Amino acid sequence: MTSFSDYLDHKVIHAVREAAAEMKKPVYVIGGWVRDIFLERPSKDIDILVVGSGIELAAGVADKLDRRARLKVYKNFGTAMLRYQSWQVEFVGARKESYRADSRKPIVEDGTLEDDMKRRDFTINAMAISLNDKDYGRVLDPHGGMHDLENKIIRTPLDPDLTYSDDPLRMMRAIRFAAQLDFEVDGSSFEAIRRNAGRLSIVSIERVMDEFNKIMLCREPGKGIRMLRAAGLLSVFFPELDAMYGVEVADGKAHKDNFFHTMQVMDNLAQQTNDLWLRWAALLHDIAKPVTKRYDKKLGWTFYGHEFVGKKMVEKIFRRLKLPLNEKMRYVQKLVLLHLRPIALTENIVTDSAVRRLLFEAGDDIDDLMMLCEADITSGNRDKVVQYLENFQRVRRKLKETEEKDKLRNWQPPVSGEDIMAAFDLPPCKEVGIIKTAIREAILDGKIPNEKGEALKRMLEEGKKMGLTPRN
Repeated sequence: MTSFSDYLDHKVIHAVREAAAEMKKPVYVIGGWVRDIFLERPSKDIDILVVGSGIELAAGVADKLDRRARLKVYKNFGTAMLRYQSWQVEFVGARKESYRADSRKPIVEDGTLEDDMKRRDFTINAMAISLNDKDYGRVLDPHGGMHDLENKIIRTPLDPDLTYSDDPLRMMRAIRFAAQLDFEVDGSSFEAIRRNAGRLSIVSIERVMDEFNKIMLCREPGKGIRMLRAAGLLSVFFPELDAMYGVEVADGKAHKDNFFHTMQVMDNLAQQTNDLWLRWAALLHDIAKPVTKRYDKKLGWTFYGHEFVGKKMVEKIFRRLKLPLNEKMRYVQKLVLLHLRPIALTENIVTDSAVRRLLFEAGDDIDDLMMLCEADITSGNRDKVVQYLENFQRVRRKLKETEEKDKLRNWQPPVSGEDIMAAFDLPPCKEVGIIKTAIREAILDGKIPNEKGEALKRMLEEGKKMGLTPRN
């Protein structure tokens, strides 16, 4: 185990000490780096606090390091960023902050060390270590951060209503830290979040989603998202997900709570992968169930077509949440659309045709789709879960056998539209598409092998049915 002094025994820290001593300015390392020392989560992202100019100190430190030190100054914010080897060091002068009701941008003034520690978001981030000769290595903890670390509590240094009203993003951060560290939010702090949840609307959606995606990447993302809903934050920025919560009863019949089911799927999947966008597919796989939910006296609760409606909802959600409208979104759409297909294969006789079609439509994402579908098994009946997983293994074997035989992953039919136009001397027209589709369906149904010669024969047959004459 690395000792406390070892963390401070680094060229960058020594350079900070020397430069601050020459300037006769008190200097401290503060915030997350200090917290992570005690959590035994060493990082190389450090915040340096100086009672004076952070920019001047950063320049002095850069002079003491070799040419590999890269300094970037942000004059408008009075901060500077130094990158050295794998270390990233931010320098800031001690300050105090005040806020207007309609903005989370603070009015900043020079302050003392005590002022700066008070403005920190949580007690566990409000601890500092002195780098000054007179008390080098001393831990300063005026707000009980160490106690909260030991008790796994997220708490604010000041009145939580003031902390969260001043900067509403801190509400997202409180839950993100609780999810990342497996902590709990202090009771009074959580109630303050509930009272101030509506204030989150003044924060840019980009900042909100940055925190939300960090929650999505936690070891148990469901914990953080459940807390967001309980705190009233989820409904502010993600009403579609919030709408999944709850159970309706008709004729004494209830459907399962789709919100908690989705959280279980998320946590199941998180045991298998850290892929953010696969986790997003899990989050949205049943997103359309609230809008497709119907009660039928004979069948009970139904959600017909929720995969098709869900695919359409993905783009609207990504657009509003300022998530990437590129191949990441299309990947999520594909998995949402296809997430019932492997499950259907486990419940019926697995035909070669059905397997070929799934391979064709899923392409290289077939393994991710299968992982999602296995995570989607959340029955409380252990025997049923075991049976479903065994069925999925059978489907996986069939997929592998079919792929090895027919090579249908990311497959394109062996006869192209250009081949068809040339064969019948046609311009681009609907007949070309009809013939191409007929060839594709014949191969997927196993009526002809996936070979160009057989495909050309089928092309001529289909053309003849349509009254087309082959070109000599």
